[in-house]
Amino acid sequence: MIYVIAGARPNFMKIAPFLKELQQKDIKYKLIHTGQHYDDNMSKVFFDDLEIPEPDVHLNVGSASHAFQTAKIMIEFEKVVLKEKPMLVVVVGDVNSTLACALVAKKLNIKIAHVESGLRSFDPNMPEEINRILTDQMSDFLFTSESSAGINLKREGIDQNKIFFVGNIMIDTLSMFLKKANILKAFEKYKLEKYQYALITIHRQSNVDNAENLREIIKMLNYTQEKTKVFFPIHPRTRKRLKEFTLEKQLDSNIILSEPIGYLEFLNLMINSKLILTDSGGIQEEASFLRIPVLTLRENTERPITIEKGTNEIIGINFEKFKNHLDEILTNRYKKGQVIEKWDGNTAKRIVNIIKKKLY
Repeated sequence: MIYVIAGARPNFMKIAPFLKELQQKDIKYKLIHTGQHYDDNMSKVFFDDLEIPEPDVHLNVGSASHAFQTAKIMIEFEKVVLKEKPMLVVVVGDVNSTLACALVAKKLNIKIAHVESGLRSFDPNMPEEINRILTDQMSDFLFTSESSAGINLKREGIDQNKIFFVGNIMIDTLSMFLKKANILKAFEKYKLEKYQYALITIHRQSNVDNAENLREIIKMLNYTQEKTKVFFPIHPRTRKRLKEFTLEKQLDSNIILSEPIGYLEFLNLMINSKLILTDSGGIQEEASFLRIPVLTLRENTERPITIEKGTNEIIGINFEKFKNHLDEILTNRYKKGQVIEKWDGNTAKRIVNIIKKKLY
């Protein structure tokens, strides 16, 4: 029996093709939903869109501080594991659920597979960076999505025999649902014209929990609105901070705001956008695969391949850098991007084949 862990929005996108592949290979598994993201906009809609089966176990942890949330997941997950000891726990990405469930498995001598291992921002202030490093140190199977990840793991002393370069599982999901998303025309629902708008996602602590940074980002959005339409589905954390810092009214009234939206609608909005402004790791990858210009509101990225071969540029909250790149995009002088190795829709297949060969 394999346990597959998912807890937050980015996890759901990574497990969908993996679960399908396990079913096709007739490998028994249980899906454990920690409940780290628990409302319908952040969880249920993703299960529906991605055709993910109902979780076998729901830990119902909910939102809390990093320490409290991690501890609660550990307590609840340990109860589940002790009832039926699985042969492998599969964790994905870098959220609190990933680290918490890996810790429980390690202490109970259960093997761990980490999908999307080895990514490093080299920023110790990012909670996700801590989760990545610690999870990788405990894992028995480290599945990497780009060449930099393998280099990082070897540098950290990980046994080379545990590292498997399999490609990017997010691209599997994107490839699986691209046709379905294309039909939706979600951009029309929000009164947007094809390739005539910027798509925005902002949620990271460093951006939204700092009033000065958030103010600077609003300045960028307002400037973008002068050049092209802006569509901004607001993450609950970002909305909360806009209210808290009384910054809502500083947003240009022409910026189109919405609640968080499901995977398929968002993918449709991505495909038809002129550019993306984000602080999300996964969106840097998806945009690069789709060859859509993406400007990342961070000082670093754990996905350097998206800059080297993709369509990503790191701009932090540097307004001048932002203006220059925006001008390049709007005048079609921005880089076009290249094919990235093993980002081909077959990552889940490679992962399951390795697990089957090593464990069965």
